[in-house]
Formats: sequence, C-alpha cells, structure tokens
Amino acid sequence: MKTSHKAPQTSVQVRDWPIAHLPGLSKDNQTQLEECSITTTEQLIRMTKTPAAKALLAHQLQVNIQDVNKWVAMAKLARIPSVGCQYCGLLLHAGVPSADQLAQMPVERLHEQILKLHVATMQRNDLTPSVDRVQKWIQQARLVRSD
Repeated sequence: MKTSHKAPQTSVQVRDWPIAHLPGLSKDNQTQLEECSITTTEQLIRMTKTPAAKALLAHQLQVNIQDVNKWVAMAKLARIPSVGCQYCGLLLHAGVPSADQLAQMPVERLHEQILKLHVATMQRNDLTPSVDRVQKWIQQARLVRSD
C-alpha cells in the first residue's frame, strides 16, 4: 500500500481586499482614500512604502500619521489569507503589528494575548479564535514575504 505524503506548503497567495473591508475605516476615510486612487489594500501598501509617502498621504487626507500607519499595518496583516480583514484589527490590537512578528509568535502566547484582549474589552471569551486558527495565521505569516 502506497502512502502519499503531502509536501509542506512553501508559499501562500497573498490577498488583496477592497479598502472598504478594512476594520475601523470610516466612510469619510474610505471616500478620501478612493479619491487618492486607493481602492484596495495592495494599493494602500504600494502607495505608502516610505515614511515620506505615509506622511504625504496623511497630509492629503488631513488625518494623523498614526491613522495611516494603522491602516497600512492592518492591510499588511490582511494579506495573510487566514487572517484577512476579519482578524487583522484583532491582531493589531493584540500587539502584533506585522506578519514578520506574527511569524515569530509562539501559538499559545498569541492565543492567550487575544483571549485577554477579548475578556478585557468585551467581557467575553467566546469570540476568541481557536488555537488551530491562530496556528494557521502564524504558519501562513511565515510564508508571506515581508516588504
């Protein structure tokens, strides 16, 4: 009897999302970004590669640079397929600002951080992603190249 061994995954297809899917983005901010020809998360990442580009965008939109930095961080985390726009904000608020940092996190520690965040902010833990889901985020983060 022949057994087939599944080859380990060596890359992952990064995701590009409509800018409207980023959590915490107001309708006004969304409209402003679209007026700057930024309609997807990849466009946001491409147009904010340098600190000067981020500062320029913040100036154009009349928002704090911290807002632009937060949007870019979430857009980069959302590239990880299993994270997407559904969990990028959660990871950022749990203290994980990048795919590189996510890739280095111990699964149990990250799961505990998210659980504490849910309990502290919402007084509930039933929304906490499973350990298996958190492990998948970390595995896929290791396969997403950093920029």
